[in-house]
Amino acid sequence: MNHRRRGLLLLAGLLCVMPPALAQVKIEKREFAGWPNSYWVGNGRLKLVVTSDVGPRIISLRLGEGPNLFSVREDFAGQTGGEEWRNYGGHRLWHAPEEKVRTYQPDNAPVQVETLADGLRLTAAVEAKTGIRKSIEIKLDPTQPRVMVLHRLTNAGLWPVRLAPWAISVMAPGGFGISPLPTRFHPDRLLPNRTLVLWPYTDLRDDRYYLGTDSVMLRHRAGIDPARERAKIGVANDEGWCAYAREGTLFLKRFTFAEGAIYPDLGASVELFTNNRMLEVETLGPFVDLAPGATVTHQEEWEVWDGIPLPFGDEAAIRARLLPLVERGRARGNR
Repeated sequence: MNHRRRGLLLLAGLLCVMPPALAQVKIEKREFAGWPNSYWVGNGRLKLVVTSDVGPRIISLRLGEGPNLFSVREDFAGQTGGEEWRNYGGHRLWHAPEEKVRTYQPDNAPVQVETLADGLRLTAAVEAKTGIRKSIEIKLDPTQPRVMVLHRLTNAGLWPVRLAPWAISVMAPGGFGISPLPTRFHPDRLLPNRTLVLWPYTDLRDDRYYLGTDSVMLRHRAGIDPARERAKIGVANDEGWCAYAREGTLFLKRFTFAEGAIYPDLGASVELFTNNRMLEVETLGPFVDLAPGATVTHQEEWEVWDGIPLPFGDEAAIRARLLPLVERGRARGNR
């Protein structure tokens, strides 16, 4: 065999074992839903949109060319300015506990955008009435339908503020939220290990709730009497994940639970809320006494998967189809 042929065969062998070219995170600035200064961030599998005209908010999340998994209110889309708080939809950052003045500060002004190698960082102006600055950073995996979402609250005021980070995803109608129940217990099962949190309008006779052996679920349904359309439940979730299922698409959130910490809302680390328009999947961090100039962070990791049918109330399907995805993430070193 001559040297040229041997070289060609060697090159062919190397090409066979070389990995395919890595996908890249692409960022493009263009209009979305009437907001002209929006940023589209994608890797060929997952696509996110944030707008710098208001926020910080992640206003769209899509798997491939599929529909937006987030709800966006059409009557608010494209609006900016004003002193009225608007639930535009998408994913937002609040700080608990909920209170009319501190919680419902309008996010109608432009935000600062920093472009990263694999995502964006969005930073709002300091809230005039709370002294808190909000920031959301997204980092998209170059090849997988996975994104890291880092939330920051900074105290720009003159005195400490007691608060807890609160990350809220407003999901498109028609699906249901899932929170696992804690799985650690006394060897003889003598002591309680689970806490559910109820609001004044929580009615457990409502068939939008499912209270199971391993999980709690809340589904969206339109057309409910406006006097009783709100439904909410909280879970002291130490499993570090929650999810939203809709028409075979699964949105999985991971977060870190702090053992021994004090959480708002009677200990809830996950909350599910719905009304006639949408359903919210919410995670919370523990309380901190945030000193002037200090920052607290709360990180979520999102994954989106298609072809995962999960009927409402079917815990066997969750064990068979959802939990393997959770365990796969834990094997990567995530909670």
